[in-house]
Amino acid sequence: MSAKIIIGTQFGDEGKGKIVDCLAEDSDIIARFQGGNNAGHTLVVGDETFKLHLIPSGVLHEDKTVIIGNGVVIDVKVLDEEIKSLEKRGYKIRNMKIAGNAHAIMPWHKDIDNHEEKLRSKKIGTTGRGIGPAYMFKAGRTNAIRMYDFKDDKRLAKKITEIIEQNKDYFRRINCTYTEADIIREYTAIAKKIKSCICDTSILLNKALDDNKEVLFEGAQGTFLDIDHGTFPFVTSSNTVSGAVCAGAGIGPNRITEIIGIVKAYTTRVGEGPFPTEQDNKTGERLRKQGHEFGTTTGRPRRCGWLDLVMLNYTKNLNGLTSIVITKLDILSGLDKIKVCTSYTTGEYPGDLEDLKKASPVYEELPGWTEDITEIKDYKELPKNAKDYLKFISEKLSLPIKIVSVGPKRTQTIII
Repeated sequence: MSAKIIIGTQFGDEGKGKIVDCLAEDSDIIARFQGGNNAGHTLVVGDETFKLHLIPSGVLHEDKTVIIGNGVVIDVKVLDEEIKSLEKRGYKIRNMKIAGNAHAIMPWHKDIDNHEEKLRSKKIGTTGRGIGPAYMFKAGRTNAIRMYDFKDDKRLAKKITEIIEQNKDYFRRINCTYTEADIIREYTAIAKKIKSCICDTSILLNKALDDNKEVLFEGAQGTFLDIDHGTFPFVTSSNTVSGAVCAGAGIGPNRITEIIGIVKAYTTRVGEGPFPTEQDNKTGERLRKQGHEFGTTTGRPRRCGWLDLVMLNYTKNLNGLTSIVITKLDILSGLDKIKVCTSYTTGEYPGDLEDLKKASPVYEELPGWTEDITEIKDYKELPKNAKDYLKFISEKLSLPIKIVSVGPKRTQTIII
């Protein structure tokens, strides 16, 4: 039995999708356990680029089972479009399962999301996809629609009618323009397509583990966007840390065998919030340009900065990391010097946002390299300074490096 978890160690956008795609080859099941379509994973296979938002990245391996777990909030319209897009490109979705106790994102969630962001004097940088309101309705235990409801057209229609009726005054105030009949028609049509996929995925996962299957759990976003442990309120609306797998997929903690942290070779952040090592200068511009640092979901430019080991040590302990993967090492090629934050003037990583704003990074400087490393397949062939950079990270974190990514393609991956 093997239950591996892929976790983003920074602010998201670490390249988790590619690594899940690579590790999926040796897995039987790939399961997503939190978040919604506010996350995006970009995969490059041959000359084709795929951008996924809900379906786990392992879907490109058609013989694998992919699961959308109960911790995910699901926009079924986006899911339907994603399925159509993959099928149009020749990929058949044969083995997808959807947790019946996962909650659905409905049109009013997106309206509420955008309305509330407009009212905020200080923006939190929401994607407007309805993620927060969907989790809010879920926690409120009323006015919520679960995927189980999509198995029965009459039950789904009744729930839609009840929610619109109970909230009609509020929906009118925030200028919701849809009609009840239109929503029922649209969502029952989608339900017909996906109802055969809906089941108790916790039973499926636990049985697979009992049968010694290889299960890979795919995280979305990153540790510092966790609703509890991230830079609140500039976070997402779900728990992104490894412990969320148990609640978001329905397995016990004793099932977990490996927790792999994905570390971008530098740091990026989308949206608002503190970012101690941000480089709002030519270095940041270079990293953004070379790394094509624009959001998969929103297209927003990412803020860029140096690697922050204070953050990563916090991540290591919070997630119980057993190893790490370094991505986008190739983007650092051509830099004369590379800085790494090894401490803050204020001490340990602070959980208080106000203290974090005051944290000044202390850097160590390492020599860079000029060689193009994008076609290197063997770790030994990397330039000495690149290997020294990796060794520096590994030693400072006391964690082994499992994989190094030197480009977006499957083939641009070094297994150590």
